[in-house]
Amino acid sequence: MISNSSKYALMGVLYLAVNSSEEQKILAKDLSSNTGIPQAYLSKLMQELARHSLISSTRGPKGGFYLTHENRKVSLIDIIDVIEGDYRLTSCILSLHKCNAEHPCPLHHLVGETKNKFIQHLEETKVQDLVGHIKDGKSFLSI
Repeated sequence: MISNSSKYALMGVLYLAVNSSEEQKILAKDLSSNTGIPQAYLSKLMQELARHSLISSTRGPKGGFYLTHENRKVSLIDIIDVIEGDYRLTSCILSLHKCNAEHPCPLHHLVGETKNKFIQHLEETKVQDLVGHIKDGKSFLSI
């Protein structure tokens, strides 16, 4: 339902949420080695998120990626929207262009409500909401 790019972006942001701060910036190579995401690919994703102010970055010898208090308030849907737009989440599961509630595809009723709830959860869940689960060991990010 979401692309690998969005999955990688979410993993990168969550890793930063758990391990970074304004004093503790993380280099792209370290972010890559700790998430298992190819460095060049991850760097592009993180730069795009930084350009939209969803994460923060600093250049130079003490530079890297990090999250501020405000960055931690970003919803998961905001990250996905920057990486791929909302089309992927709202499009037809069979990729039929005219599919909608009034003119549904054969699978529309099977996934419609589930997809709507998933999107609602992505809208309501902030990055910070998931940090406690990771720190408490209730969920994990390790490769």
